[in-house]
Amino acid sequence: MATQATAQRRFSFLQIAITLQTLTIFLQAVSAGLLLTSSYGETLHSVGARVMYGASMLYVLAAVLAWKPGGGSPRPVWHASGFLVLASVQVVLGIAHIPLVHLPLGVLMFGLSVLALARR
Repeated sequence: MATQATAQRRFSFLQIAITLQTLTIFLQAVSAGLLLTSSYGETLHSVGARVMYGASMLYVLAAVLAWKPGGGSPRPVWHASGFLVLASVQVVLGIAHIPLVHLPLGVLMFGLSVLALARR
């Protein structure tokens, strides 16, 4: 019984991590719009990028914690690691000011994050 409660708690942590990641990616889209229309948009987008990257790292941690003790499928770890790679590429593209790739990658990341959230 205690094992099931522990698994449920870890599952919930994973779900919270995916939700947080999805929300931060969405807020990055909002701050990108503000980047074009306000003086504080660049600061907001820059801070949001750091938060989004942190949320991606939290997703990896949650996936590992959900997988390792229970011996389940490592698939969520691979998904989370893939997201961290995409987030890293996204940050590099943003710093390099390459919107031709940065924007579509952001849309792809949001879609994949929503898909991961729907699967949980």
